[in-house]
Amino acid sequence: MATAKKATKKPAKKPAKKAPARKPAAKKAAPKKKAPAKKPAAKKAAPKKKPAAKRKPNAAFMKAMTPSAELAAVVGDKAMPRTEITKRIWDYIKKNKLQDSVNKRMINADDKLKPVFSGKKQVSMFEMTAMVAKHLK
Repeated sequence: MATAKKATKKPAKKPAKKAPARKPAAKKAAPKKKAPAKKPAAKKAAPKKKPAAKRKPNAAFMKAMTPSAELAAVVGDKAMPRTEITKRIWDYIKKNKLQDSVNKRMINADDKLKPVFSGKKQVSMFEMTAMVAKHLK
């Protein structure tokens, strides 16, 4: 059995049109001014990502620490995380207006804070965190 192929006819191509003849220009035209530069296209918004999971607090910060007797006079004698102790110290400082009025980074010690600050009258807030850490067990 032989299969017969059907012949497909292609449409005949039409002859190309000739461009109309141009007349020569009488005068040269003045050079055209360049168009102002276009602003770059606005960047497309980045594809939306899935929202990140909430950050979990570091276990070392959340571990309950027992304050020393000197620090307990300021923050209380219950065991609490470092973050809570720092928060309570700042509450005490603000309540008693112990932050230096000229240099806000300095903390003026009162009678309760002097033992925590190793007897110093004034410490920076950065020194304060190191001194408080020495009073935690």
